Amino acid sequence: MGGFILSESLIGKHKRNEHMKTLLSVLFLAVTFTVSAQYKKPIIAQIKTPQAQCAECKDRIEKFMKSEEGVVKVVVDIRKKITTITFAPDRTNMENIKTAIANLGFDADDVVAEPEQYKRLPLCCKREVDGGGPPKKQ
Repeated sequence: MGGFILSESLIGKHKRNEHMKTLLSVLFLAVTFTVSAQYKKPIIAQIKTPQAQCAECKDRIEKFMKSEEGVVKVVVDIRKKITTITFAPDRTNMENIKTAIANLGFDADDVVAEPEQYKRLPLCCKREVDGGGPPKKQ
């Protein structure tokens, strides 16, 4: 009789383990599906930054923007005067990015630089009408 009870309890444990494995598998799939459904592909955007005309401008924009929430990558092309930004759309948007660049003192597409920050920029990073621009070759 004791052998019968022992084997019956082993069968019960085996069934419980199978149920637990099934439950964990379903739970894992549910979590995986939820996480993948919430992921949004990063957006790559180009913003005209007409004052980005020298290495100092490039460094200022790239260093500042890398610390902005949601920004994944920043590349400033001083020849084309364009800033390419890769960002997570669930953490920021184009208007926030343009505003951040403007708050740094640079024009960003249609968003004009914040005046107080613009005044603090070195001459090379200012608009050409204000005497700025890259150093003149002599």
